[in-house]
Amino acid sequence: MTTHPSPATTPAGEARAARGSRVLVLNSGSSSVKYQLLDMRDSSRLAVGLVERIGEETSRLKHTPVADGRTRERTGAIPDHDAALKAVAAELARDGFGLDSPELAAIGHRVVHGGKRFTEPTVIDDAVLAEIERLIPVAPLHNPANLTGIRTARALRPDLPQVAVFDTAFHTTMPESAARYAIDVETADAHRIRRYGFHGTSHAYVSRATADLLGRAPEDVNVIVLHLGNGASASAVRGGRCVETSMGLTPLEGLVMGTRSGDMDPAVIFHLMRVGEMSADEIDNLLNKKSGLVGLCGDNDMREIRRRIDEGDERAKLAFDIYIHRLKKYIGAYYAVLGRVDAVAFTAGVGENAAPVREAAVAGLEELGLVVDGELNAVRADRPQLISPEYARVAVAVVPTDEELEIATQTYALVEKSE
Repeated sequence: MTTHPSPATTPAGEARAARGSRVLVLNSGSSSVKYQLLDMRDSSRLAVGLVERIGEETSRLKHTPVADGRTRERTGAIPDHDAALKAVAAELARDGFGLDSPELAAIGHRVVHGGKRFTEPTVIDDAVLAEIERLIPVAPLHNPANLTGIRTARALRPDLPQVAVFDTAFHTTMPESAARYAIDVETADAHRIRRYGFHGTSHAYVSRATADLLGRAPEDVNVIVLHLGNGASASAVRGGRCVETSMGLTPLEGLVMGTRSGDMDPAVIFHLMRVGEMSADEIDNLLNKKSGLVGLCGDNDMREIRRRIDEGDERAKLAFDIYIHRLKKYIGAYYAVLGRVDAVAFTAGVGENAAPVREAAVAGLEELGLVVDGELNAVRADRPQLISPEYARVAVAVVPTDEELEIATQTYALVEKSE
């Protein structure tokens, strides 16, 4: 009788047996590295941390082993990302989670811009690195830092699969009618000018979690996702696929944000150059760092803005009203794009914690089936919850986002598939 080897004794089976279950997620900024170590057997967190002020004498590393719960902190000069990741590796090793552990299956990297080419998580090789570098002109603030983190991690563990998960990937399903700007096609193509969208890992995670909350498959659900943090974006998700999003070529387009203007007549830029005699860099700084809520009232913390409103501050009230007006416009527009809406999901720092924002955003939209229950809306929770009454035609939900888990999940699935 012919016998067949068991899966565990085949080369593929041995590779799976040898492969660990942990994924380290790295989010490298220009002077910081955020990280989380997750065990993908149960999606649990083993450790979380942050290295900030890299390149300064006052660098700081904060590391928390989840089982212990006590944060360890060290300060002192960390000159570059290589030193930062080595410090992270040392902290993980203290907890028994060293980067040389066979339990570490892969490192997942957040990469902000993947252009049109990267539509899904991608194992990083030299060609992928070169393409991410080629995209720097459309993401000058983010892709260089992402590249630094990738190169450093690859040098530390050249034998380990490293995966890029792109902020823009979820939005590559947008039809051309949504992704194209109405400018000369040849000029747009020559300079890669189109709407890419961002916060994609959050929109992917939240749209899927919202479907789970409703007890339905993502393919059967149409969701408007409102990712409201200091950066803010909206998306229209039809059957698990993004068909429209508010951010564009850069994260500047769309909603009013903490320090970004969002939508604005492009001629304002020409006016500021000609009449205000401002340079391109000065205008860039104005629209990205001195606009939005902070430009309107001097604060970009929604809690402080609400406190000022309660004290009768008119500037704070106007800033809040402008923020809500823009948000409500996008809800209505995306309702029209989708045709049928099953749920509106609020997420991220403001979306998850600012009940007045959620209430104001849907106020007056009862004819669209949107209603918020005051008592449910006032409850803060760390898991997805409905805040609309049972009779509401459209569910309104608060869904805590988990971009790190989304990156880890996509990374691990790709590594498993490639074995």
